[in-house]
Amino acid sequence: MGAQLRIGAFLLGCGHHSAAWRHRDSPVESLGDITYYESLAQIAERGKLDAVFFADGHSVREPESGASWFLEPITALTAMARATANVGLVTTISTTFYTPFHAARLLASLDHISGGRAGWNVVTSMFDQEARNHGLKAMPDHASRYERADEFVDVALALWDSWSEDALILDRSGRFADASRISRIDHDGKHFRVDGPLTVPRSPQGRPVLFQAGASEQGRDLAARRAEAIYSVAYDLPSAQSYYTDVKSRIERAGRDSNSVAVMPGLVTYVGSTVAEARAKKAELDLLLPTEQSIRQLSLFTGQDCENWDLDGPVPPLPPLEAFTGPQGRYATILRIVEKDAPTVRELLGTLAAGGGHATMIGTPESIADEMESWLRGRGADGFNLMPPTYPQGLEDFVDLVIPVLQARGLFRREYEGATLRANLT
Repeated sequence: MGAQLRIGAFLLGCGHHSAAWRHRDSPVESLGDITYYESLAQIAERGKLDAVFFADGHSVREPESGASWFLEPITALTAMARATANVGLVTTISTTFYTPFHAARLLASLDHISGGRAGWNVVTSMFDQEARNHGLKAMPDHASRYERADEFVDVALALWDSWSEDALILDRSGRFADASRISRIDHDGKHFRVDGPLTVPRSPQGRPVLFQAGASEQGRDLAARRAEAIYSVAYDLPSAQSYYTDVKSRIERAGRDSNSVAVMPGLVTYVGSTVAEARAKKAELDLLLPTEQSIRQLSLFTGQDCENWDLDGPVPPLPPLEAFTGPQGRYATILRIVEKDAPTVRELLGTLAAGGGHATMIGTPESIADEMESWLRGRGADGFNLMPPTYPQGLEDFVDLVIPVLQARGLFRREYEGATLRANLT
């Protein structure tokens, strides 16, 4: 059997289209109900997806424009672990706002509770509003954040390894654990002082699976050294191939097997029995898009004041990537969209409305499977992180319509291969 796709589902509110919550069929009233998220994880598991992924944010930016965040991810994933048996459970934890001991303890606990299905998306966070909610005046500069992240991951890995697999004795005559198989880590670094050992014995996977999503130079280097899977941003196959080639070469230079690290771009899909039907699903959501909110989001993504831009005129010239100090992956994608499509401002807003410029595939189950296969065969992706424009319908469309086509072509599993996230992902 040839290469198979890895596929996860990125959970976000009512869906990744920013107007999804306004749709008449949206589950907006259920965003605080854990059974809603449990049902999404069960749909993903029905499709044999590798994992569900919860991102996290630490500030409220547009309260009138829909909920980006609601339940705290680790808490929600712990409940979802009890409602599922196989699907992986991945969450973002920020190396800027947490401490390594806290993060390692939470993730090891989730790995125990889920029977070995925990994953950690390592991020450094990005917005000053978030920093101020954690006692900082502003976000540290980019280089400082990644320096801290490097040390943070080192400490977390050491803490997970502070208990050997056979440390627990559980002898009721008097020995709970073998102290010689439990080690302090005695870390004394620039950012952290941690004695260890961890208070949680070694979990089923030993270490949760490490994901990374950085697109900057430092982010790519961190991914090359540490990540077992990478969430990437690519608008089209050529940009995906460029990133894929670069990060795979960095992984090899770091002394690792690049085939062991899955590159998984975000993917927005609109599925219909015909292309026209799929396009109508997108158009229906786009009609609900509030222009004022979208312009504010574009200003955030580009670092420009977009309020006075002509909606039906071309996108004004934007600074080069190296001059941009915000989230570079998203900004690089916008530059690529503008270069490739020369959209009007209004057209750019529509493209960004779902997924913020990630790859978007609109069509039948067969045509979407064709495109996904071309990215796999063309070395643009090892898999995808699904970003359905609507939940639950967009995920159900993919699981019930596209997955069977991929399975029939031998491009995706019919059953889970292992009991842990790592076993299924590799």
